[in-house]
Amino acid sequence: MAEAKTMIAETGTAELHNEPSAFGISAPGWVALSMLVVIGIMLWQKVPALVARLLDSRIDHIKAQLEEASKLRAEAEALLAKAKAQQAASAGDAQAIIAHAQQEASDLIAEAEKTAGDLTVRRAKMAEDKIAAAERAALAEVRAKAAEAATSAAAKLIAERHDAGTDKALVDRTIAGLSRVH
Repeated sequence: MAEAKTMIAETGTAELHNEPSAFGISAPGWVALSMLVVIGIMLWQKVPALVARLLDSRIDHIKAQLEEASKLRAEAEALLAKAKAQQAASAGDAQAIIAHAQQEASDLIAEAEKTAGDLTVRRAKMAEDKIAAAERAALAEVRAKAAEAATSAAAKLIAERHDAGTDKALVDRTIAGLSRVH
């Protein structure tokens, strides 16, 4: 049955309103009852356990992702450490290569200076040898000219001082000296 409630309007007159009800339960009561029925069905069908299982599986999935992420992070940190070690080793290798190249360069410079010194000494010796050869050639030429001049002067003197009689005596002496040689 409907309950009558009295309400006073703003105008000052009393108004009568009827609220609907069924089996003596008003609308808010039916809402509460239907909620209890829904909650009861959910409990009977074990919906909270299903929700808990779904949440647990989601939690397990998230934990697996976190573990995988931590493993990936550990691997990344290991790779970073390895890369830093390689970089440090590479820097050390680069310094060693630079030092080796500088040493080789200084060795090559020292060897080039030594070779240049040796070359200078050899060229100086060759120049001295050429000068000595030129001096010997000039001396030989002077001797040849002196011998030629002496021969020419001797021939001239002989031609002037020797006559046929002197030549005959000289030839006779030479022939006599030949018979002694045997």
